[in-house]
Amino acid sequence: MCGRFTLFSTYETIIQRFRIESAIDETDYLVSYNIAPSQQVAAVINDGSKNRLGYLRWGFIPSWAKDESVGYKMINARAETLGEKRSFKNAYQKQRCLIVADAFYEWRRMEEGKVPFCIKLKSSEPFGFAGLWESWKSPEGKIIHSCAIITTNANEAVSSVHDRMPVILNREEENSWLNPKLRDTQILNRLLVPYNSEEMDVYPVSKDVNSPRNNSPRLIERIG
Repeated sequence: MCGRFTLFSTYETIIQRFRIESAIDETDYLVSYNIAPSQQVAAVINDGSKNRLGYLRWGFIPSWAKDESVGYKMINARAETLGEKRSFKNAYQKQRCLIVADAFYEWRRMEEGKVPFCIKLKSSEPFGFAGLWESWKSPEGKIIHSCAIITTNANEAVSSVHDRMPVILNREEENSWLNPKLRDTQILNRLLVPYNSEEMDVYPVSKDVNSPRNNSPRLIERIG
């Protein structure tokens, strides 16, 4: 499960980190410490020749869906069943993306209730979640470009908080994932594994993150 994450790295950092050649205008770039489902998220897509940075709505709407509301239930896609699920099968082969982030949140069940944790790379560098995207057209002609974050089993660091985690790709794997010509699911499946636990930092944060209305740098501050 991944239901909340952050993106506060600068526009210039993202452009350089993901080798972006075509992008939204810098004035349209959004920084957030509490990104929630149904919001617009920054994503990288390769059009066959270059990496493009744009926005997708978080919550996958299959092209065949009758109503856009289905997207509210499809924020994540399990890596183990991508090749089987009707909703994701086509996108897995043809419409993959990187969803840009620099931390995400998970909640641990404890006696005092659910406690939020921030999970990021020890290097504090931004990274890309493996994602899928789709375009949906309503009967009235409205077009929505949406996405889902792929999840896998948690690594040792994250498993102390939750049994699932988003797939974070290594830099070396990103080109393969974004390559629209690569459609061999056996190769793609090998990319969808837990990130190296030794490179991750996991720590408790304020319960203020529970509400998407709260959005400030203090949400990622370590407590306790």
